[in-house]
Amino acid sequence: MWYWLFKYIFMGPLLFLLGRPKVQGLEHVPQSGPAILASNHLAVADSFYLPLVVSRRITFLAKAEYFTGTGIKGWFTRWFYTVAGQVPIDRTDADSAQSALDTAARILSEGKLLGMYPEGTRSPDGRLYKGKTGLARLALQTGVPVIPVAMIGTDVVNPPGTKMWRFGRVQVKFGKPMDFSRFEGMAGNRFIERAVIDEVMYELMRLSGQEYVDLYAADVKEGKADENAKPSARMPEVAAG
Repeated sequence: MWYWLFKYIFMGPLLFLLGRPKVQGLEHVPQSGPAILASNHLAVADSFYLPLVVSRRITFLAKAEYFTGTGIKGWFTRWFYTVAGQVPIDRTDADSAQSALDTAARILSEGKLLGMYPEGTRSPDGRLYKGKTGLARLALQTGVPVIPVAMIGTDVVNPPGTKMWRFGRVQVKFGKPMDFSRFEGMAGNRFIERAVIDEVMYELMRLSGQEYVDLYAADVKEGKADENAKPSARMPEVAAG
């Protein structure tokens, strides 16, 4: 109940006023059944505007830190992310990553829409970064379609690094569902998983118009990678059909 109250009563009208969202390709989102919505990630606002424009409820996997705070603020944050359709996951090690994928597979087995950010974190500079293969493994294991989603302008409405929200124009572009049934039974093959996620990132690049960077966004944020060390315009390789 709270999810719909926030969407249509408490926050929805304000979000529409701030971002004046323009939507393209919404017909590609199925009216029923499971699917993965694979989105680029520019700002916290992505997790608000994507559910705002889709009539079905979307469940996101969120870092566990949002649910472990203490005091009144911690309680409110935990409550808010829960009613907003977020499910906590631990991302600290390989076992935790597998647990997160198991949780995602359970959500899809219930016929729900799952929202995922294949970059793993928000872009540090507005460019599109290398996708992580967890989404590919999930798609191959479950056989559900992957729908690429390009968020545009959310970093203007909600600039990264600040709690301020501003007026702007948000665009949400949905691409055609991507079917990877040709790779059935190949989940766990790292070369196939890389080919699948690169194909998804190519579609996100095409939809969003972002410059592609062949590095992980988290590594750039943590100073583990030099973003100037590789050609930033290199496109992800696309698997042959």
